[in-house]
Amino acid sequence: MKGAEIFVQSLLREGVDTIFGHPGGAILPINDALYDSPIRHILTRHEQGAVHMAEGYARATGRPGVVLVTSGPGGTNVVTGLTNAFMDSTPIVVFTGQVPTPVIGNDAFQEADIVGITRSCTKHNYLVKDVRDLARIIKEAFYIARTGRPGPVLVDIPKDVSMSECEFVYPESVHLRGYKPTIVGHAGQIRRAAEMIAQAQRPVIYAGGGVIHAGASEELRTLAELTVIPVTCTLMGLGGFPGVHELWLGMLGMHGTVAANMAMNDADLVIAIGARFDDRVTGNLEEFCVGAKFIHIDIDPSSIGKNVRVDLPIVGDAKHCLQRLLQELRSIDKDWKAAHADWLAQIAAWQAKYPLRYHQEPEGELLPQFVCEQIYEVTQGEAIITTEVGQHQMWAAQYYHFMRPRQFITSGGLGTMGFGFPAAIGAQVAYPDALVIDIAGDGSFQMTMQELATAVQYDLPVIVAILNNHSLGMVRQWQQFFYGGRYADSSLEVSPDYVKLAEAFGAVGLRATRPEEVRPVLEKAIRLRRPTVIDFVVKTDENVFPMIPAGGSIKDMLLA
Repeated sequence: MKGAEIFVQSLLREGVDTIFGHPGGAILPINDALYDSPIRHILTRHEQGAVHMAEGYARATGRPGVVLVTSGPGGTNVVTGLTNAFMDSTPIVVFTGQVPTPVIGNDAFQEADIVGITRSCTKHNYLVKDVRDLARIIKEAFYIARTGRPGPVLVDIPKDVSMSECEFVYPESVHLRGYKPTIVGHAGQIRRAAEMIAQAQRPVIYAGGGVIHAGASEELRTLAELTVIPVTCTLMGLGGFPGVHELWLGMLGMHGTVAANMAMNDADLVIAIGARFDDRVTGNLEEFCVGAKFIHIDIDPSSIGKNVRVDLPIVGDAKHCLQRLLQELRSIDKDWKAAHADWLAQIAAWQAKYPLRYHQEPEGELLPQFVCEQIYEVTQGEAIITTEVGQHQMWAAQYYHFMRPRQFITSGGLGTMGFGFPAAIGAQVAYPDALVIDIAGDGSFQMTMQELATAVQYDLPVIVAILNNHSLGMVRQWQQFFYGGRYADSSLEVSPDYVKLAEAFGAVGLRATRPEEVRPVLEKAIRLRRPTVIDFVVKTDENVFPMIPAGGSIKDMLLA
């Protein structure tokens, strides 16, 4: 077979049904081979959009998303998406075209050293130099992307490799020296963890995105209910624990609930599962959980002890480790509810005193919190929600109660504006019958709004709910609090008419400016089942609370 045919057959062996991408000269042999294949190619309008769509697909399904772009600018345009996937541990495989091997290094037309450029933002990358290596490399790329701590892998394919011929033999298994992810946690460490949990008086479970990647949400819930320990999740962990459970504290961190942050601050034991103690959670490390001991379960050993000293590390798959931990805990004779009664009462008092709150005046300006709450109520908590990055992202995290894993898809580590809309398209491709809503900011949506053409071309009924405050909202909020109200370059005075913009692309455009209009436009958008943009014109100077300033601690929390 030619290399291009080997590519198609290899992807079929991996169960790939969809590729997101944009063609070009160096990759055309593969695009041509895909023409007669059962694999669906989604033509995006920008390569960054293609990667975010693959991320949305991967985050919604748990299967690797796949991207196919050409050389040079095609490759460099995927760097933002690769970095986003790398920081959020999203399994994707990105294939880039490359100039023919004889002219690599000669500054040929549309040549870029994409392997060198992406070395720091991929889990691994390859340059295929011989067509006989292509099938093996593709097998390894998918294996690396989805095992251990998931992440992006890039494969660079020169044009002559895709046109050369060899016998097609697809490997049955992968053997990589130096890459052996630890799945089974150390039995002795797990036993010690059970003992520490039994001795704790004020324990908190702190869960991150690793719980979702490992498919460990049921085990997490069972652990919390068995031991009657309250649970908080990171932004990336939302949906890993039911958002209306009696043991749910809400999200923690910079814009987390007071109860979650106070509980972490006063805990004597923090059970961290699939989380990495990032700065948006810890704030000032010297004042973070100073009275607590830490158990940290993670499949990535490099994440343990990187930011916070850990008393008991457990390297392994979260699902497997929690299953073993539950076995140990069930053997302990203890009245967990009675043991934690005082602690739970204290938490209930914090929740009663410091709830998330806002006040929507019936005749006042439309508040973004109200819009997010209405989206939750109208969808009955069943929608797949994606977000861009900024104030709207935090309001979505606060006011939409996520009940299941893979329901909330957002950019956590890199904080990529423009992520949510193409990610929503990817999720919609994965689940055509699902209700998918991108809660967007007006600034973020303008980053990738050209992908409206993609949604319309493939009849993908994604709803974009823009919280339009005519500004870069989070930038404006920081300028208000920390830069003396000097609003440098954060006002979006010139923006599109989003209704007309949607219509120009062949989508539906709707608008709401008053509280009583919110529910009707949402219901109409859901009923239409067409690509739809809703322009919610909200109060410009509304801020996200609570807020812990960057580098601060819980004592610095702003409540209003």
